[in-house]
Amino acid sequence: MIKFTIQLNPVTKKNHSQIIFRNGKPRLIPSKQYLQYEKDAGWFVNGNKAPAGRLNIKAIYHMAKQTKVDITNLHSALHDVLVKFGVIQDDSWQYVGGTDGSRVMFDPVNPRTEVTITVMPDEVQND
Repeated sequence: MIKFTIQLNPVTKKNHSQIIFRNGKPRLIPSKQYLQYEKDAGWFVNGNKAPAGRLNIKAIYHMAKQTKVDITNLHSALHDVLVKFGVIQDDSWQYVGGTDGSRVMFDPVNPRTEVTITVMPDEVQND
């Protein structure tokens, strides 16, 4: 198990995209806001390495503002940061089996993301 806190206001990746045109074709890229978040988050996650096995990534997102936010978009941004900085190998279902215990909270004084990564217990399959 590993635990760490990203001391930044959580940012989504999906809702902060921008469209650019390259060779006349539209291309969707992350916003400057997300790219800055990704860069800054690296300082908090770098050096952490998830244990081997299928993982549960629990994230408690403490938002600075009480705005409408989609937790799946927050997960997507967090998981992409974890992959980029080598904390997890990949964020596909073969590696990340769940996000149990995650939730969104409001904390205008101390916005952050508290992350706990654990190996999932063996799953029982009923045939």
